[in-house]
Amino acid sequence: MKLGIIRCMQTEDYCPGTTDFKMIQNHQGAFEGVEEPIELVGFANCGGCPGKRALLRAKEMVRRGADTIAFASCIQKGTPIGYPCPFAKKMRDVVEKGLGPDVKIIDYTH
Repeated sequence: MKLGIIRCMQTEDYCPGTTDFKMIQNHQGAFEGVEEPIELVGFANCGGCPGKRALLRAKEMVRRGADTIAFASCIQKGTPIGYPCPFAKKMRDVVEKGLGPDVKIIDYTH
């Protein structure tokens, strides 16, 4: 798996992505059951509310080799600040539609 992660720009001050990286390394969380090696191709934020830049950033990660895009848990679950993104569903839908069926989408990391 060649993975790109999109995270919430507003949680960057709270979270350096350490748990995301541990989940990838240990094949835990959303990556449990992934048998193949996981290569992190990119780790970018959504561009800020309302996440309009997420598609452009996802496309760039795909251009650089990603076959899977994961939305970090800060977007869907609101970790660590306890506030899920109010634009999460729309952002996911736009990214999924914009990338097409050949790119796998994962809704969280841990």
